[in-house]
Amino acid sequence: MDEQEWRQHMAVHEQRVDDVVAGHLARQDAGHQHPVEDFLFTYYSFRPSHLRRWHPGIGVALLGDPPHVGWRGYRRMPAESTSVAVDPEFIQRRASTISWVRDLLKATASRPAFTGCFGLHEWAMVYRTKPGQPRHESWPLRLGHDGTDDVVESHQIRCSHFDAFRFFTDDARPRNAMQPTREQQPQLEQPGCLHGNMDLYKWAYKLAPLVPSELTLEAFNLAREIRELDMRASPYDLRSLGYEPIPIETRDGKAQYAAAQKTFAERTTPLRARLIAECERLLRKHTEAA
Repeated sequence: MDEQEWRQHMAVHEQRVDDVVAGHLARQDAGHQHPVEDFLFTYYSFRPSHLRRWHPGIGVALLGDPPHVGWRGYRRMPAESTSVAVDPEFIQRRASTISWVRDLLKATASRPAFTGCFGLHEWAMVYRTKPGQPRHESWPLRLGHDGTDDVVESHQIRCSHFDAFRFFTDDARPRNAMQPTREQQPQLEQPGCLHGNMDLYKWAYKLAPLVPSELTLEAFNLAREIRELDMRASPYDLRSLGYEPIPIETRDGKAQYAAAQKTFAERTTPLRARLIAECERLLRKHTEAA
């Protein structure tokens, strides 16, 4: 890719990222937090500066003097010192991670979407807590502590996602229909799970710089939308931030949540398939180099 082309791609990507992280960076400087917009930067380990880096993906050589030469996973091509590309040896070092991500995503894609959890994972994270103890203590519980506990106790919780389950309170964990572990993740994840679908962003950035940044940013933007649904259906009252609650304790609220969950399951299907295809491509290159 010649210098004019890659500079154009890089500038477009950087502007897109700047547009979506500006609010987070401003709040960070001011010492404020937003339970929806800041979540992807506090829950996940990928910093805004890393999201801003544009990667063309494996197999693309950048002519000229791109900044990539100083980034992890890149090197100057030995046969052509005027170009920089992802170091093929980086695939060898990441092969086990690539294989694990591929297998997890394929297993998830093989299952039907379950849309009957109603977002109760967020409620289980504050079950039987005292005032001042909720994870997002700056925001009030819409039904209060007793009302929140009543919702948990009147429903069956069916959370299959380990990274949500691990935040359940001690009293809530026995109420879950399953007890997921990290080792069981490939056996339990399913495409209707909001947190599993947000995690497509995590799997994309964990494959950086081997996959195109456009794919990672697409996963990030979709995860932002999913997080909004996650918190609208949560026990927190975020109306002061402009988020109308989805009252999952009611029949209409359950129907609204399940419909939105189904829509996200459909929207993440092609994204998951593209990530699987990228993993397969990388693993083929690994096999060819072995």
